[in-house]
Amino acid sequence: MLSIKAIEIWREYFKEYRPKQYLFEGQNGGKYAARSIQAFFGEICQKVGIQKKINVHTLRHSFATHLLENGTDIKYIQELLGYNDIKTTLRYTHVSNKELWKIESPFDKIMRKMEGNNTKST
Repeated sequence: MLSIKAIEIWREYFKEYRPKQYLFEGQNGGKYAARSIQAFFGEICQKVGIQKKINVHTLRHSFATHLLENGTDIKYIQELLGYNDIKTTLRYTHVSNKELWKIESPFDKIMRKMEGNNTKST
């Protein structure tokens, strides 16, 4: 799932650099080494002020978490991440405490309805 804006940026990049085999190629062509990607990611994190210790895989985890917190069904997230087993998807997603506190007890909903009915009849 790519954002429209990312696609626009990548089109411009592609026009300028004309990669031959990989979308992002090393200085001498060919694919980037995993270590180079990690180093580049670390530099970017420092530049934007991220102080937590994170890695490239954190982007995948964050993507899933943001989708979940914005109300995307876990089955759709599973599909987007490409997992067969929902347990694997759940391993990469977590719900922040702020979202947990938004969940209302079904009992409270029932009581609120009952109280609303009592005030209307008096």
